[in-house]
Amino acid sequence: MTKSIMIVGVGGQGSLLASTLLGKLLVTEGYDVKVSEVHGMSQRGGSVVTYVRYGDKVYSPIIEKGAADCIISFEKLEAARWVQYLKKDGVIITNTQQIDPMPVVIGAVEYPADILTEVAQKVKVDALDALSLAEQAGSSRAVNIVLMGRLARQLDIPVENWKNALKSVVKPQFVDINLKAFDLGYNYGN
Repeated sequence: MTKSIMIVGVGGQGSLLASTLLGKLLVTEGYDVKVSEVHGMSQRGGSVVTYVRYGDKVYSPIIEKGAADCIISFEKLEAARWVQYLKKDGVIITNTQQIDPMPVVIGAVEYPADILTEVAQKVKVDALDALSLAEQAGSSRAVNIVLMGRLARQLDIPVENWKNALKSVVKPQFVDINLKAFDLGYNYGN
């Protein structure tokens, strides 16, 4: 059976590192893995989506609407933007951070006030302030790893295997911060 995970956010939040981590982990677990190229406006601030599919045999990295088992969202408006891709029994793991898109920045529209409440009326949402947890770990740039820690609770893969994969994709000087960020995401709410 093939599983599908989407990683969504805005440029500069580390979706490529998160998808690299997840892909490497899944390969070491013996799965056939397909990771898409990052799609969208990948410059800082633009919407970005990455597809990760894994299973016994995966033929395409593309995830169709209604087919994602999980969506990892680095920003709450991105959770709403991509919700139609989630399966009925899927889950969105999202950061509660608000990053204003350009139409909000220039005053053309207002950021939706209760966007996560609206999303949670449609699907299961696991929301956490990943930015605060990343800062607690030592770097605001570790939001992506906090959310990977949260994803680890959804997948049946030993935590040590996640940490080994993390150590292999993060620069050595950032390993300790990222391990702490992973643990904070994994243990959030316990």
